[in-house]
Amino acid sequence: MKDIFGKALLDYLHGISTGSLTEENIITWTNISDKDILPLPYLFRDFSEMPKLEQRALELSKGKVLDVGCGAGSHSLYLQEKGVDVKAIDISKRAIEVTKQRGVLNAEVLNILNETERFDTILLLMNGTGIFQELRQVSKYLKHLKSLLNPNGQILIDSSDIKYMYEDDDGGLWIDTNASYYGELDYFISHKGESEVPLKWLYLDFDTLKLACETVGLKCELVSEGVHFDYLAQLSL
Repeated sequence: MKDIFGKALLDYLHGISTGSLTEENIITWTNISDKDILPLPYLFRDFSEMPKLEQRALELSKGKVLDVGCGAGSHSLYLQEKGVDVKAIDISKRAIEVTKQRGVLNAEVLNILNETERFDTILLLMNGTGIFQELRQVSKYLKHLKSLLNPNGQILIDSSDIKYMYEDDDGGLWIDTNASYYGELDYFISHKGESEVPLKWLYLDFDTLKLACETVGLKCELVSEGVHFDYLAQLSL
């Protein structure tokens, strides 16, 4: 991994701190969608600028919190400012540099599968199911996340049902039933003309997530739904 995402975050933060900011956005696309702009300022947003689902997840956070895939650390920073004991982790070394420079006290370069501490709340936001990569790996990740929960702990995770992306003009679906799960995508990212190695990324519909949770002994409840097929779920023991 070239860590293009982390480099973009670090470049943007440096521009803010030096007053020489020239915004060059991240470009993303998938194997089923065209190129789109991910504005860098959005990744440095405060609570008031966050989607309602993210705001709700932060409001529900309690006890010792783990922020998985923290990115620029916006969620962790908000919780820390509220007096919450939060640990931020990401596989991007540069993202963790940004998170620390923004003031998050406890941040570490770490894959969630290598985490060993226990928490009262585990956050997986901005399509948190993406880190599962493929449907066949969901149970492995859920089992590990379950092992990190304190008694009465919770996992707050969001995702989207992207079935709508396969609709034709007449409302019919062109999903290949013989292919892999429709939410498994190849995710591409570029910044300043440099492209990242394609990533596996998973969008998981709520019913499939709930079924996967039941198979590993987790309770899965729908907390709220967004305006565009997205949702926030609460998983518990």
